[in-house]
Amino acid sequence: MPFDVAHARGLFPVLGDGWIRLDPQAGMLIPASVAMAVSSGFRELVTDPGTSNPGARATGDALASARRAIADLVKGDPAGVVIGPSVAHLVSGLADAFDGHSWWGTEVLLSRDSDPANTVPWERRAGTAGARTRWAESDIETGTIPIEQYMTAIGDATKVVALPLASSTSGAIADVAEVAAKTRAAGALLVVDASAAAPYLPLDITESGADVFLVSAHRWGGPRLAAMVFADPRRIDRLEPIALDRSASGPARLELVPPAGGLLAGLVASVEHLANLDDDAVGKRRHRLASSMDGLYEYLQRLDYYMMNSLESLSAVRVFGRSEHRVPITSFMVSGVPAEHVVRRLADNGIRSLANVPSPALEQLGVNDEGGAVTIGLGPYSTPYEVDHLVRTLGSLA
Repeated sequence: MPFDVAHARGLFPVLGDGWIRLDPQAGMLIPASVAMAVSSGFRELVTDPGTSNPGARATGDALASARRAIADLVKGDPAGVVIGPSVAHLVSGLADAFDGHSWWGTEVLLSRDSDPANTVPWERRAGTAGARTRWAESDIETGTIPIEQYMTAIGDATKVVALPLASSTSGAIADVAEVAAKTRAAGALLVVDASAAAPYLPLDITESGADVFLVSAHRWGGPRLAAMVFADPRRIDRLEPIALDRSASGPARLELVPPAGGLLAGLVASVEHLANLDDDAVGKRRHRLASSMDGLYEYLQRLDYYMMNSLESLSAVRVFGRSEHRVPITSFMVSGVPAEHVVRRLADNGIRSLANVPSPALEQLGVNDEGGAVTIGLGPYSTPYEVDHLVRTLGSLA
């Protein structure tokens, strides 16, 4: 059945405040079910996970449930799910978990399309361990990164390849499977940040070919927690532990400290929320997730197409990185108007957007020298009326 946007909007009571929210990169709206789960969790799950008392066992059960929920989200194995406060935190821990001597003389390949969370920790680790950092560069004409950039840069010295499944500023989706084949042949580790894609696409870590998937729950309406999923959980045991608890085993070896119980409860509820976006979806959670995300993707593809065509009809608006295979995120400039001014004007008209999102790709295009870029995105609650209001407001500003 077609995606029911009215049903989806009913899951977000805060929409009653009248704001049009086109800033999901800053955090998707939190549905009522997640807010209630977090509130209950902070009251009930107050101890660290363990087996010594009922409270510790309850938190341990919540942690196990969170691992299963993320595994369902990415079609992975709960034994490979590491949970932490942010993607940057998890990537930093992963970089530190490699044997320090193994870095010397190797290369780390990063993407200009990546969020800083999946580039800065690798840069720092490479710089202190004798490894070289290389970049897959954006094409000036399209604003996206051609797949050939990765294919020609991966070689025998490559240790890590880090890239996004989808760009947080242009929405362009990378052909991860093709990069994965080249990375595997080179014996390197492929780390894919799926945070920008997770609110819009059904994910499958095995199908992608990635060794590690990263997701950030606040990007789809969850709490401020992130997960790092290993396609092969056995790889965790070959890394140095970073946990303060020396007896930690499995994914807990890469968790510095256990996540808070209330946030774990919210994480599970947020994945359930995604699975319930399609009110008619039935069956196990993974099946419901696939059904809901397929319907959402189809709806937002149509709405994104309408939005992009409407933006490009404005002569003063320049859209960056138009890609056929994309999630509904885009960045643009209004000729002669700084991004901060555009965002303020949109806010004055009830629209939330973002100015100057940190992006190596936009920096490479020289956007910051011309007043910066505005970044917007759609959510499961977005409607054609909201797109029309955005375009009218930009038209009056231009």
